[in-house]
Amino acid sequence: MDELVVVAGATGYVGRHLVEGLDARGYRVRALVRSRDRAEKPGAFGAPSLSGHVAEWRIVDFEAPETIEGVCEGADRVVSALGVTRQKASPWQIDFRGNLAVLADAEKHALASFAYVNVLHSDAGDSMTMRSKFAFAQALSRSRVTPQIVNPSGYFSDMTDFLRMAQRGMGFTMGSGSTKVNPIHGADLASFIVDRVGGAGGAWDVGGPDTFTYRQLEELAFRVAGRTPHILRVGEGVGDAMTWLADRGSPRLGNLTRFFVESLTVDAVGTPIGERHLEPYLRSVA
Repeated sequence: MDELVVVAGATGYVGRHLVEGLDARGYRVRALVRSRDRAEKPGAFGAPSLSGHVAEWRIVDFEAPETIEGVCEGADRVVSALGVTRQKASPWQIDFRGNLAVLADAEKHALASFAYVNVLHSDAGDSMTMRSKFAFAQALSRSRVTPQIVNPSGYFSDMTDFLRMAQRGMGFTMGSGSTKVNPIHGADLASFIVDRVGGAGGAWDVGGPDTFTYRQLEELAFRVAGRTPHILRVGEGVGDAMTWLADRGSPRLGNLTRFFVESLTVDAVGTPIGERHLEPYLRSVA
């Protein structure tokens, strides 16, 4: 196989697994990164180094559109896991406008497809993260480049937040903690996406093999941490108050809090895929 795939968001948790997976399947990878040195070091949450997996490097700044011009020239497809999580950048600037700039270049150079890692229920979210992802997914769905939109329920890396709280001796749930999620390992998600690169367009809601309530996630986190569970049950009004206070701290803090509260109150269960289970992963990073 001699196809060249542009990967945006290549140094994130999912992006690193995508680069490794594409390379393993015989694709050549053009990685869009801010720092090659950082990219060639191991990533957070057990994500791999990109060393040895990248055919071409492009140094870009997704907040500077001029650095994105020409990134798709000579390539065949795009896979994007570009998005803001814990970084200080604006989701609108990165998740929407950054991806939009890559899409515009893909259209200019007539690439065959654009696979995008969105998030489950982005259409219903109120946080800037969810609104930015949904806005780009809508733009991509109307593109002349074949859209492939994958909506994961949540990542194993996200679940480490519950482990860190348990290690400190306290956790909490919104209401009864009955909201459900089936988070997925980055490598399993990457394998699903790579399977579809080169195929037809579409949209897929996916998750990992195990479904948990958030109460069960908290109990799992305490078990892995080796601590006696202390789980506080808080009402929805507390979530509203947390968001109100965070909004007055900074836009970034407000968005992160709103995104977190949203995830605790809406079921996010995609089609189960993959073979990796959450408990062994948490024990590996504990």
